Amino acid sequence: MIKFFTHQDQELADTEDLTHVAYYHDMGLGKTFTGAEKLIRLNAKVNLVICQKSKIDDWVEHFGEYYELQENLMIYDLTTWKRDDWTAFFNDITFRNDYHEKSRYVLIINYELAWRRKELLHLVDFTLMLDESSLIQNEASKKSQFILLLNPKNVILLSGTPTSGKYETLWSQMHLLGWNISKDLYLKQYIKTKYLDSAGNRSIPIVDGYKNVERLKRKMREYGCRFLKTCDVFDLPSQTFTKIKVRPSKEYIKFKKDKLIILDTLNLTEFHDTSDFYGKDVTPRVELVGDTSLKKMLYERQLCSSYSKAKLQAFCDIVESTNDRLIVFYNFEEELRGLIKIISRDDFKRPYSIVNGKEKNLNCYEKYNNSVTFIQYQAGAMGLNLQKSNKIIYYSPTTFSDLFEQSKKRIHRIGQDSPCFYYLLTVKGSIEEKIYKTLEMRRNYTEALYEKEEIE
Repeated sequence: MIKFFTHQDQELADTEDLTHVAYYHDMGLGKTFTGAEKLIRLNAKVNLVICQKSKIDDWVEHFGEYYELQENLMIYDLTTWKRDDWTAFFNDITFRNDYHEKSRYVLIINYELAWRRKELLHLVDFTLMLDESSLIQNEASKKSQFILLLNPKNVILLSGTPTSGKYETLWSQMHLLGWNISKDLYLKQYIKTKYLDSAGNRSIPIVDGYKNVERLKRKMREYGCRFLKTCDVFDLPSQTFTKIKVRPSKEYIKFKKDKLIILDTLNLTEFHDTSDFYGKDVTPRVELVGDTSLKKMLYERQLCSSYSKAKLQAFCDIVESTNDRLIVFYNFEEELRGLIKIISRDDFKRPYSIVNGKEKNLNCYEKYNNSVTFIQYQAGAMGLNLQKSNKIIYYSPTTFSDLFEQSKKRIHRIGQDSPCFYYLLTVKGSIEEKIYKTLEMRRNYTEALYEKEEIE
């Protein structure tokens, strides 16, 4: 028997009669438990859960631990299936009413794989649950288009940041919840737009604010949106943000001016090896050519992180100053090589864990209170519970507002008893300062960059 928090019981009670609901709850308020319980109570024979790839095992374990025996569930991790498994499962008698009559099915798959499995379009009378539903905000993407083609009987959306303050991205989620308003009409009624002239005599539409916001919020509530902030439920510890600024390297300054530089990474041997810890050879000579806006942005970021001796030294200084369990967010594999070398030094060797696209290993985080856990934003900014630590180091910033906001919640959540400290390592006068300024406005830096380039 699951013991729910008061706010979870209240949300489930308030949405008891709804077949379409969005639990837009802050990170740490237990959306997994609330969403799973709502799915069970909707009592559909077939249930499809779509989530991030890193959350597949978590959902399988959750339904297995709390519902498999009690509710006679049959739980399937669809990411492990071969093509023949799909054909047999969806062409066989599995979903006939007389097959496993007392059983119900929970099918779990990740966003990137779901749109490639057209068999899912044949599901009928099922409950669809999207974990981190903000991932379908771009309705032009293949994964969003596919999900919008599904025909569920019931819908559950879960997200801590459904719009990141950008109402123009909300239409796809509201469409799933049953609001049959066209995208054009939605934008016309709620989004202010201005047009920028660019080269080629094109007019580029840019969001310039919002209108009728209170009416939009009423509509959202009408179609099952439930909002809950952590501060409305729990008194969590304080958060302190500290910017640690380092000087830009001469290489950064030269590249910013010339858009071209050739690096000899052997100059960074204090922190770098010429081969990485995955066994891949690393060429010591690196040529960076910023011949497009995106390449220039990428290489400026790398010169502020992967190839910045000053920032590596600043990270080294932080690690030397404490034996506390640390969480470190980073972007590039080159960064990780230097960071690993630092904490592997004989003078202050520290156990470490890694969460990125190649591995997810939190053994040292769980076992050692002086461990350092390196997390690549895309792989771990959402969903991880890391409240054993109360300190996060941002070695380099992400350009995505959602990932930045959610990364903060990895330690600032239920179960955290200590004040939370965040250390933002930043190169002075660099692109990183611009990125952090944009993130503070809850905007993606790539969008701001695009607008700037169009104006120019």
